[in-house]
Amino acid sequence: MDKRRAPAAHNAPQAVLFDAYGTLFDVDSVALLAEQLYPGQGLALSRLWRDKQIEYTHLASASDQGAHYQAFWSLTQAALRYAAARLGLALPPVREQQFMNQYRALSTFPETRDVLKTLKERGVCTGILSNGDPEMLAVAVRSAGLEPWLDHLISVDTVRRYKPHPDCYALGPQHSGVAARDTLFVSSNGWDALGATWFGYTTLWVNRQGLPPEQIGPAPSRTGSSLREVLDFFPAG
Repeated sequence: MDKRRAPAAHNAPQAVLFDAYGTLFDVDSVALLAEQLYPGQGLALSRLWRDKQIEYTHLASASDQGAHYQAFWSLTQAALRYAAARLGLALPPVREQQFMNQYRALSTFPETRDVLKTLKERGVCTGILSNGDPEMLAVAVRSAGLEPWLDHLISVDTVRRYKPHPDCYALGPQHSGVAARDTLFVSSNGWDALGATWFGYTTLWVNRQGLPPEQIGPAPSRTGSSLREVLDFFPAG
């Protein structure tokens, strides 16, 4: 028996929660600025920055029961500094500020707005459940014009842990009033989809890069390549 098989399907979800960075917002969009400032190194800097950012969130959650927690903005800044140093790139304050300002207003993926708008038209409860701290999320959502289509903007900052800690996933039902098993959780990060599946959410892994699945734990409820596949869970009435 395949122990990684997704749980059996049940009734259609009543709500959907999205991861933010990498799922609704394209973290690789900073590579355009990076390439302008560091020709030939833009993508490498962008990817290393992102990898170190996630590594720092895991470290901050795991070390001494979260006693070393720092806000996501601070970890993002620290990860940028590490990535630049690792690649041997000068990062004067004015340039660092350029990158951080860019991160405040990341581009969305092309389908993001249409998917959120369609969900609201179908009467679906929507929200973000993100590692981002409240100010970061508010600025990003406002900059992208997504406010009309999101009912909840949930930051893990309130529990001072980062996903995949279960206290973070528990914030979803607490805010929406919808049980985890009746909520679709959507993420482009395989580890995040796995953590949400372990917690009990119905899950969609948006695997845009065609990565192999995680080799531990159950598979997500469904795997797709675009946010548009969220709509399959909420057919038009």
